Amino acid sequence: MSRNLRKERHSVSDLKVHLVCVTKYRQKVFTDESLKLIEKSFKEVASKMNFEVLEFNGESDHIHVLIEYPPKLSISLIVNSLKGVSSRRYGKAGYPKPYGKNALWSPSYFVSAVGGAPLEVLKSYIKKQQKQS
Repeated sequence: MSRNLRKERHSVSDLKVHLVCVTKYRQKVFTDESLKLIEKSFKEVASKMNFEVLEFNGESDHIHVLIEYPPKLSISLIVNSLKGVSSRRYGKAGYPKPYGKNALWSPSYFVSAVGGAPLEVLKSYIKKQQKQS
């Protein structure tokens, strides 16, 4: 099985995360049409910032995204950019925000690293590395 590694000038990486963002007050405001706008916004931000949206889906009050990114970007920078741009575009398109507020998203989010070897396999591999005498 071949892996797609991100190769940059000073690094080779395979960093992927599962991101979940919820609407403000967990209000059910998304439709299929508005989720398409959010996905398009996310992909445009990703293109500009040099990361990739591998998968996107959502329900009426939250979205799930699988992201591959370079080590020079922080998760918080990625999330803030995605939320900020998508919220502005969502409002400009005339979609309702929760309770008529300016914010579309809750300030919190869930993120989890995905892919790669299981933790126990990595621990075992590192323990078995030869030590220099």
